Amino acid sequence: MRGRASRCRVAGDGPLVVLLHGIGRTLADFAELHDRLARDHRVVSLDLAGHGGSAPLDEPHTLPALARAAADCLDALGVAGPAHLVGNSLGGAVAMRLAVDAPARAASLVLVDSAGFGREVTLALRLLALRPLGRLLLRPSRAVARRTERALFHDRRYVTETRLAEAMAAARRPHAARVMLELVGSLGTFGGVAGPWREELLDAVARLDLPILVVWGERDLILPAAHLDAARIRLPRARTHLFADTGHLPQVERAEEFHRLVTGFWAGHAADR
Repeated sequence: MRGRASRCRVAGDGPLVVLLHGIGRTLADFAELHDRLARDHRVVSLDLAGHGGSAPLDEPHTLPALARAAADCLDALGVAGPAHLVGNSLGGAVAMRLAVDAPARAASLVLVDSAGFGREVTLALRLLALRPLGRLLLRPSRAVARRTERALFHDRRYVTETRLAEAMAAARRPHAARVMLELVGSLGTFGGVAGPWREELLDAVARLDLPILVVWGERDLILPAAHLDAARIRLPRARTHLFADTGHLPQVERAEEFHRLVTGFWAGHAADR
């Protein structure tokens, strides 16, 4: 916030939930989960800074900068209290950063095919670290948008015209390429996701007294499901779940099962208190 336009979606009443999407994506990736959770939760979906309907920052787009911008948005909405933070892909790393920087903001973490657990990442993102090739690859293209959407889902029925239109609209924003290149450059190189920021963040998350659920899609082509094994090692107290025959967005491909899993996780920890 702080004078910067941000897009969010808020609905429902009850325990607070914040939904954070991945790199180059928008809050649309959580649309169905948002609706399901809003039946008995206060749900906030955010477009991260420089994504979707949220304006870019006046500083380089990095993980800490995105987390600060998300915190500013939540403050502006008056929802700074403890929330169940749910993050997919880059959004998982943003959720972890938020929880580490301001533990009072977090009631729990749900990390969905989250960045931060390994070096391996799809070649398409690694190529963006090679300039000027990265800028060339980020030119709006329906063919590229279709390939990207196909890579996100194991079940190709989810590659819909609506999702393609949303992807094209996001890619056409004048700042989109700059935001992507800044993020990719800050998070890794052509060799993969950088180690130092991951190690520091995971060490800090492991020290938090916080319920954590880490889930993955077995057929994720963006961040491999082997990262779930790393999560079990780095966060030994976390609960984990692997969705069979599922890609990078389990909250979409396994909407009903995902909803049952996360609400059951929250209910279980609430009962333990």
